[in-house]
Amino acid sequence: MKVNEYVRFDAVGLARLVARGEVTPAELEAAAREATSEINGRVNAVVETWPTDDEPVPGATPLAGVPFLIKDIGVTMAGRRSELGSRLAAGNVAHADSFLMRRFRRAGLVTFGRTATPELAYSITTEPVLYGPTRNPWDPERSAGGSSGGAGAAVAAGAVPLAHATDAAGSLRIPAACNGLFGLKPTRGRVSLGPDADETFNGLAVQGGVSRTVRDSAALLDRILGPEPGDPYAARQPSRPYLEEVTRAPGALRIGVLTQAWGGRRTAPPVTDALTRTVRLLESLGHKVEEATVGPGADWEEFTTATARLFTANLAATVDAVATAFGRPADASTLEPATLTGYHYGQRVSGPELVAALAIRNAVARSLGRYFATHDVLLTPTLPELPMPLGTYTEDASALDGAGWIDRLNDRSPFTLAFNVAGNPAMSVPLTADPGTGLPIGMQFAADHGREDLLFRLAGQLERAQPWADRTPAVRAGSRPGRGTSR
Repeated sequence: MKVNEYVRFDAVGLARLVARGEVTPAELEAAAREATSEINGRVNAVVETWPTDDEPVPGATPLAGVPFLIKDIGVTMAGRRSELGSRLAAGNVAHADSFLMRRFRRAGLVTFGRTATPELAYSITTEPVLYGPTRNPWDPERSAGGSSGGAGAAVAAGAVPLAHATDAAGSLRIPAACNGLFGLKPTRGRVSLGPDADETFNGLAVQGGVSRTVRDSAALLDRILGPEPGDPYAARQPSRPYLEEVTRAPGALRIGVLTQAWGGRRTAPPVTDALTRTVRLLESLGHKVEEATVGPGADWEEFTTATARLFTANLAATVDAVATAFGRPADASTLEPATLTGYHYGQRVSGPELVAALAIRNAVARSLGRYFATHDVLLTPTLPELPMPLGTYTEDASALDGAGWIDRLNDRSPFTLAFNVAGNPAMSVPLTADPGTGLPIGMQFAADHGREDLLFRLAGQLERAQPWADRTPAVRAGSRPGRGTSR
């Protein structure tokens, strides 16, 4: 299969070709490797590829035989490096598959490499010292987002149709928005984090993927959901496969709109205009859309202080564990400035302060829970502005303390974190683009706990009403370099 043919299909479409015997998994893998080689010098999304030994059974699952990439953190594959985007863990080789990796294998996915992440996934841009910045395929001078920026750039540029991603503060939805992709953060407890962890960042982090089509993300979540032995809790199981929900009508939904975040920077005019267009689209589809009157359950300063304590205390424990495992110092020779200051801040977080932060987590969850008792969906921009130039987030990072770095991330992404704190499912949908630059703009939709089914129905309806598959970034496998096209 030629690369220009390969990139025209989504994952479900490729798997169907395999099931019909029109192409083999080996031929798809060869096309994926060629596509990766073609684009990676320009976007730096994939940090390593390796030989595969998977033998998927054609037609066994909706994804059997599809080439796949995993993130350099959050999942382990036996015998393959997992360096966490950090010099502190450079050279680390995983000894066993994590539960999630086993499910990727059972899904029939052919994993041939790993994608870039910022150091310890501790940023919303992917610019690690270890392997350099990942560039946005729509404009290589801009950020691809983070922390799943490598996954986002790889999918947008056509290396693979979908890729593994994680989300602790928007790390899946932000790259989806920056790269013109679909990305759904599942409900807390939907996908196991074991066996090495029961929770990550005190329940804020979840596993998922980014994709070009809604049905690919639905098919992936169908294959990886569900608890494993020893998990402390699990989200209620869906009544039918999410892949089926994509084609079901959502009905007339009550949707609240939040144009300005509870804190952080104001929403920029291009994003406000995109939100207005999205509201008109929703209304044309029969949904009742109104201004949202919902708060985060705490004032912004309390919210940012609590999240800073949760993130940095967990970061400190991770850094200590990795440093001890490799016999390396946790200092400027192994850690970037933002990570190092976060590490030192986290070392000073007391037990009572951590418990108080968890109380704020509960307050946020209760506030959003009250909102979703009367509304189906909350709509916000995914980000308040267009993708930033590379270097924007890390400028003067060494001058910030651990709380200051989290404040910066919350300022740049004020809409996403609340749904990690509360544990709600939320998705970024690439409905619009900026007419002036062609850069994609993501719209975020959140729902009540366990209502991924509702989000997939809505996403499928939106994809049919306003397709985005024909939008092409400047860097795309199988095509000549050029300016991205949009509608």
